[in-house]
Amino acid sequence: MTQSLPHKDLLLKAETLMEALPWIKQTWGKTVVIKYGGAAMTDPELRRSVASDIVLMKLVGINPVIVHGGGPEITSYMQRLGLPVEFYDGLRVTTDEAMEVVKMVLVGKVNKDLVNAINEHGVRAVGLSGEDGHLVQAIQRDEHLGRVGDVSRIDTTVADNLVEDGFIPVIASVAIGADGHAFNVNADAVAGAIAAALGADKVIFLTDVDGLYADFEDKTSLISKLAPSSAEEMIIADVLEGGMVPKVAACVHALRGGVRRAHILNGTVPHALLLEVFTDEGVGTMIAADLDIQAKGD
Repeated sequence: MTQSLPHKDLLLKAETLMEALPWIKQTWGKTVVIKYGGAAMTDPELRRSVASDIVLMKLVGINPVIVHGGGPEITSYMQRLGLPVEFYDGLRVTTDEAMEVVKMVLVGKVNKDLVNAINEHGVRAVGLSGEDGHLVQAIQRDEHLGRVGDVSRIDTTVADNLVEDGFIPVIASVAIGADGHAFNVNADAVAGAIAAALGADKVIFLTDVDGLYADFEDKTSLISKLAPSSAEEMIIADVLEGGMVPKVAACVHALRGGVRRAHILNGTVPHALLLEVFTDEGVGTMIAADLDIQAKGD
């Protein structure tokens, strides 16, 4: 009896799975920190897609740790409550009253929405803020900004225990200060610091653009690979779009702290996480510590 050949679409799926196999083997048991933000956070369909990607990563042996902010949601709630929305040097002025809104939105809503999206797939995600177990500690950046802080220390005890027990930590970017009160901290900075403290293999930043551009106005100038030293030069030269500066700085911090790879991806592209982690080509911009080493050896 003659058997018919599999449909070409089925063969393509099989080839994709085989392409993923070596990457699954390479990443099994490794920790990957994912900074979740941009439209992937506010669009319910994209949020479900990202959540399913995170679950798949967990099921094939990766230990994902999620860090998130929620600037647009904070602004929306402050406006609803009639509170002034002010920025100083590009950062949100966070009064004591505004800090309560930040905590309410990030910890009480955004965090729980993401935890629920992941847990719909039967995987155990646990919501945290940087205040829990003094996970993220901060000092005040500038008195003009109020309760805005910079990361001063990471205590990974809580996150380590959750990962060891098979949970996915989902961390809101609220930190604890020496005075026992909360600080509003940039989520990119938190992700980079947590990645370094956890000894993560990778840190991935989901945003609304495809990656870093040599010239942001020229969409053909996407940079696929970059050394940390070159990334630092771009920051110093002030050639990056404003929102990209903290992401690149966080990438460099993580790499200098021992993380092997940092990636900036477009979170609006379906399954961008899976394309980066499990395919040969990858997507977005990769900043890799060993590219500096290679350059020094040339």
